[in-house]
Amino acid sequence: MNAPTPANARISIIGAGPGGLTCARILQRHGIAVTVYDRDPDGNSRDQGGSLDLHEEDGQLALREAGLLEEFFALARFEGQEMRRLDPAGRVLAHHLPDEGETSKPEIDRGQLRDLLLGSLPAGTVQWGRTLESVSGPADGPRTLTFTDGTTTQADLVIGADGAFSRVRAAVSPATPRYTGVGFLEAWFDDMENAHPELCELVGQGSAHAADGERGLFAQRNSGGHMRVYIMRRVPVDWIAANRLHPEDTQGIRGLLLDEYADWSPRMLRMITDNDGAYVDRPLFALPAPHTWEHSSSVTLLGDAAHLMPPLGVGVNLAMLDASELALALAHSTTIDDAVRGYEKTMLARSAEIAQMLEDGAESLLAVPEDDELAPFGHAES
Repeated sequence: MNAPTPANARISIIGAGPGGLTCARILQRHGIAVTVYDRDPDGNSRDQGGSLDLHEEDGQLALREAGLLEEFFALARFEGQEMRRLDPAGRVLAHHLPDEGETSKPEIDRGQLRDLLLGSLPAGTVQWGRTLESVSGPADGPRTLTFTDGTTTQADLVIGADGAFSRVRAAVSPATPRYTGVGFLEAWFDDMENAHPELCELVGQGSAHAADGERGLFAQRNSGGHMRVYIMRRVPVDWIAANRLHPEDTQGIRGLLLDEYADWSPRMLRMITDNDGAYVDRPLFALPAPHTWEHSSSVTLLGDAAHLMPPLGVGVNLAMLDASELALALAHSTTIDDAVRGYEKTMLARSAEIAQMLEDGAESLLAVPEDDELAPFGHAES
């Protein structure tokens, strides 16, 4: 049987994150039908995470292809481009203030970005409450998608945009994410201007990062008066249980953290002690670098499903760039196979180079910065 053209193919995207939704939006703009499946019961069922910066050369480029760049600029926080590098005493080592009109990497909350993308899709594009169990069928298609509710559907192309622990990945690759040895513990802060004015002064309008070689803190302002702090440490993946604690034991975890950060100043320790609510454990995983797979004309991957890396500001941007390039390849190719081959040739080479550069990136988050690393920030305040 002849393979369908991209315009007549049954295309299924697994995962309604920024990558999957960007791909769907651009495909639809080019007249190509697509269905997105996501395990969440609806678009508002869980917190989407903190703030992210979208870069001109990838995330913003994808939004331009999606016809959403102006809407993004209307939501973006340009003041969020401010960055501070602090020491454990709270002294400013380096400080970047964005120039007036700077648009290189403005911030937006992940939830706002997802809502922007979802709002651009016709009703019914995303099928919620559909958790993928497996992908089966011949390499040249069609593929059968089996969901945990017992339903199945067939697709001529399955696009895995389902993140770090992708179920689609297993159809083309045996690779699984490995723990990096570094864990994040997320803390939330609300009503910053009124409830946490000292932290507002310390962090500024964007982000602030401090590390002592063994541990670190990364604070990130969000919209609506919120802030998230990522408490970064070199720990076993099961460190909470190993210390006879449980995730809801906020006081017990806080006591352990205060012991570990005993040499840090009281000003900096507010990021550990003054949070509103419980901590959230987020161990960092990464795929082997480079991660490649044998080509299949009926399955491909994008974003973290293809190249999970440490969180150093590239993940969502690369996912959206992947999504844009794949959608455009499908729009401008006569066969799905040609489109997927062309996309993977570019994406795999790019992601291999970046992943190898960032292979020890999780460790770098804990390192005391060298002078040449501080130089791009600009001079510290006197």
